Amino acid sequence: MSESETTPRNITSETSEEKLYFPSLAPLYANLAQPLAWTALRVAIGLALAYSGWSKIMAPMAMSGFVESLGFYPGWLWSPLMAVANFAGGLLIAIGLFTRPAALANGLMLLVTLYYHITHPYPPVFLTEAGIAALSGTPELFTGGGLGMLKDGGASFLGMMQEKAVTNSLFWAGGTFLYAAFGGGRLSVDRVMKKVF
Repeated sequence: MSESETTPRNITSETSEEKLYFPSLAPLYANLAQPLAWTALRVAIGLALAYSGWSKIMAPMAMSGFVESLGFYPGWLWSPLMAVANFAGGLLIAIGLFTRPAALANGLMLLVTLYYHITHPYPPVFLTEAGIAALSGTPELFTGGGLGMLKDGGASFLGMMQEKAVTNSLFWAGGTFLYAAFGGGRLSVDRVMKKVF
């Protein structure tokens, strides 16, 4: 398969002139809208991953116990490796350099994150009846919305957090695998160097 066949532009043929309501817009879609959209999503995914990885880079051994609890031994190896994959891999994805391997590494890591969130959900509540009663007696410590979120022991808040953890992991994993499959696109360093994995 040639490089031109694997570019994101050819994911669908929706921009072929015979399928458009306004066939004259085909060049605009193919030459401007699609490359810019592909690049914007790649940069957003890459920068979000790098931002998430920054705290891991600042404390590369902090996740050692966590990764070992997931079965990745030794933690002293996997924790900094995860930090580098997350931070440096995110930057590489953002600029479109070594896009496929960086995206694949992050996609696999995000699948582990997704698995963790599914198998280790947030607890149903974090306040006991006594805790709710104690907090209700001190409403001046909370905003109206904050106290409202605690009246059910935090169940609605924790449910929302669980949903976000799963959907975010699923979304980011899907996005990284998209770039692992199709590469950085026309507006990437990989393309400028004419090198793709």
